[in-house]
Parts: sequence; structure tokens; C-alpha cells
Amino acid sequence: MTANRYEGNGLLRILLVKPHLQLLVAKRLNDFLHLEPLELEIVAGGVPEEDYVAICDLTLEKKPMEVYYRQLQKINPHIIGFTGYSNQSAKVKELAHIARAHNPFVVVVVGGIHAIISPLDYAADDIDIIVRGEGGTTFGEIVKRFKLGQPLYFGEVALSQKDINFVEKANALPPAYPDVKTIPLARRDLVQRSRYFSVWTSSPEKKLDTIFPRIASVRTSYGCKFTCSFCVVHHIMGKKYLERSPEDVVNEIENIKEEHIYFVDDETFLNEKRMNEIANLLLQRGIKKKYVSWARADTIVRRPDLFLLWKKAGLGIVYVGLEAMDESRLKNYKKRTTVETSMKAIALLQEIGITLHASLMVDPNFSVEDFRSVEKVIKLIRPAEVSFTVFSPSPGTELWHKHKDEFICNDPYLFYDCMHTLLPTKLKIKRFYEHFARLYRLAWSANPLRVNNVRIPYNEVLKAIVDGTKYIFALRSIHRDYLPQRVVDKKLI
Repeated sequence: MTANRYEGNGLLRILLVKPHLQLLVAKRLNDFLHLEPLELEIVAGGVPEEDYVAICDLTLEKKPMEVYYRQLQKINPHIIGFTGYSNQSAKVKELAHIARAHNPFVVVVVGGIHAIISPLDYAADDIDIIVRGEGGTTFGEIVKRFKLGQPLYFGEVALSQKDINFVEKANALPPAYPDVKTIPLARRDLVQRSRYFSVWTSSPEKKLDTIFPRIASVRTSYGCKFTCSFCVVHHIMGKKYLERSPEDVVNEIENIKEEHIYFVDDETFLNEKRMNEIANLLLQRGIKKKYVSWARADTIVRRPDLFLLWKKAGLGIVYVGLEAMDESRLKNYKKRTTVETSMKAIALLQEIGITLHASLMVDPNFSVEDFRSVEKVIKLIRPAEVSFTVFSPSPGTELWHKHKDEFICNDPYLFYDCMHTLLPTKLKIKRFYEHFARLYRLAWSANPLRVNNVRIPYNEVLKAIVDGTKYIFALRSIHRDYLPQRVVDKKLI
């Protein structure tokens, strides 16, 4: 243990930490997509220039705990901040405990989605402040208050158990997000940029120098106006959609070194006029980059001209949450779209020359026949990247509270990754995941790289085959993750 009390002078040292992944499937997915910790880069952007701040992304490390201990020893922070999804919440608490054991005077701050939707879960002795809301603006204020010796909790966004109104504030709806103009720009210089990439399959020339290009993440908006039943975004944002100005977005893109950009918005194309302006600004300035983004099928159908413009600006891949090609399931998901609309969107993207990434959802109550229907969809929409998730209630939502007594594992937070089912399956769980893994194996037959005979480096072909095989084996083995857990119905296994 190294005592390290800040006396109000000297260099203030801050460490921001992203916890590592625990379940095998998530680790295998990182072989194909590994994005930078943009949330921590934005938080770091709010730290005053005179202070020292470092980012420790444990998702990159083969021995994450060793790296974490070394960073604590090296930096000996006065303030340590953690982000985390719900499936990382237990790990966040463990890392916070280690930080406090290392230095009893360190101030521990926790933020991220889980802190927003379930702040009471972080009411622990080792955690001082729970950030409920936008971290970039809030953390900067916490740092300023710390140096002035003021209380670190304030308003509805920085909660502490020292506040007599803590429980009341924690049980309230998430606070409103601040004006996006006040959110700092990301400190991209604080991470090893060469280690972040995404698999890339868009190639009009049918040749790629690499299918694993370095990629930068950009957020142009916050929130979504839609209320899909499986999504937590509208709960966090109060159904609001906040947008950065076109000029602000393009200025940031212009200063990014990477050629490939991943828009990590919850729904990028909701404001069609704004996206039209962004594309035109990119073209006017001669900014030549390649983009991947999410978009709704009905937006594509309504504005094919907009996507044609974005094709010219460099949009190569569009993720579309098709979810299902079945009207009743779309209605249950509250998608507010139709199968006909989805088919039109698929055809339009193919006509424009933008690669489709189709995201489909599998229900725990699927029968063998239901899986066979999804297999037919894979053949129907090719060529396309195709991925699958398992329908699960999102923590903090009405569905979560409605189904929580049905969960088949002791720690539903840990298993909430949209790949593990939280609910009982109609098929025996081992059989369920055999069919689920088969969907991914069949999806390779629809992949644009294969369908379009795209030439790529031989060593990357081998890497894709090896990593893909490992991923499919991990999917087939998901049922084993439940074995140490309390299972409601032993017949499931």
C-alpha cells in the first residue's frame, strides 16, 4: 500500500480505467472488432490541462490484472475513474476495491451505462462518486471541486452516499444530458491507436490491402427517438435526440489520422437534413475517408438520395437492425417498421453499392423451425455481413423488472451481453446454442468478401478462418458458462 493524499498542490494524477472482458464469446468477438475507449477519451478531454491523466484499457491486455497493478504502482493516482457496462459492474467493484487497498486516500469515481441505470448497485464502500449522466462534463467538475476541497457530489449527476438524498436521487429517472456543445472532444492521444481496428468487407474494386484496418470512433449524436422494447437508450436519454453541429463533426473528422471512421451513434441518420449537410461538408473540404454507420431501414427507403450522397462521401458499410423478417416479431420488438420496408432497404443499399451489415435477433423461445427460417433469411439477403444477438431484457427497463424472476442465472448482469440468454430457452440450452452457432457459420457464405471474390492478403484469409472458427466454437460452448450458476430448470442443460 502506498499512501498518497493530495495536499492541494503539485501535479494531480488521474487514471481512467476500462475493465477487461470476462466471458469467452466477448473476447473472441474482439478478434474482429476492437474499438477505442471513446467514453474515457471524452472524459479525459474534460480534465484541466494542468493535470496528468492516463487511460488504461484493460480490454487490450492478455494479462489485464498484472497491467492494472503496474499502472496503479506507476501512476499512484489521486483520482481513479472507471467506466463499465452492466456485464462489467462486478469487475468494476473489484478493481475499485484493489485501488482503495493500494491507496486509502484515492478518490474512486464510477460512470458508464450501468451507473446511469442502476446507481444503487455501486453503493459500495470503495466507491466515492457515481456519475449518472454524461461523464465528460461531470468528471471535469469533480476534478475542479477536488482541488478546491469542495464536496465532490452535486446535482443529479454526481451521486454520493454521503448525500442524505442519495437513495432518492439514485431511484429517480436518469438526469437530462447537457448541451452537446459543452461535451469535450476526445483525447485520442492517450491510447495506443494502432491497436484498434474493425473488420472491413466493403470493396467496390474487389481488392483490399487489409480487412483489419485501423479505425477511429466518432460520436455525432446522443440518444434515439424510437422506443424498441429491447433497447435501453430511450430510457437513459428520456427519448431525446441530441446532435452535434455538422461543422463540429466535420472538424473532428478532419483532424483524425485514421482513414476509417466508425460512427458509434445510437442512430446516426435520424436527422436527415443534418446528415446531408455533414456529407456535403466532407465533400467540399475534400476529406477522403471510409465510414461505417448504423441506420434504420425506413430511413434508407425514405431517403435513398441521402445514402447515394454518403456513398460519394465514403460510406462503405451500414449496420441495419433488421431484428426479424417476421411481422409479429417486429411488432413485439416495437420496431415500427415492416418486412417489406426491410427488403426495400436491402435492395437499395445493394443498388447504391453500400455493404449491408444485417443485425438479426434470435428469441429464447425459438424452435428448430424458427432457426431454419433465419437460415433462409441469410440466403435471401446475401451478399451481406450478418450478425445475430439473443433477445434479452435490458437492465433498468420495464422488461428487465417484468422478467427478472425468470432469469436462469445468479448474475444476470454478467450474462447481459446480447449473446447469453437470460431467459429459459424452448430448446435445451446446449441445442439452442448449437443452432445459434450454425447461423454464424452459414453467415460466412453470405459475406461480401466471399460472395464477391474479393482479393485479400493470404495471411489475413488464414487469420479470418482461424478466428472465425474459434468464435463459432465459443458460441457452441456458451451453455457451459451456465454450469457453475444456479439454473432454474435443470432440464435446460
